Amino acid sequence: MAAWRALKRREFIRKPRALGFEGPFSGTRHQFMLLRQHRQTIPTNSEYSVPQLRLLVRQVESILERPITLDDWNSL
Repeated sequence: MAAWRALKRREFIRKPRALGFEGPFSGTRHQFMLLRQHRQTIPTNSEYSVPQLRLLVRQVESILERPITLDDWNSL
């Protein structure tokens, strides 16, 4: 059974792009990605821990208004 794993920043940015997000764009403190009028902040860490990654995925889920399973995430 697969589990969530830490992820590099570059790899994280690639996955929301596959879901239709644009960016990243420069903000005041963090970069961000856009999907329609919604903004997803991209932390500056070079690698995201599992808890931080899950938080970011939950934010993406709320923007998309649908759940993202581990299999969906890994297939992006």
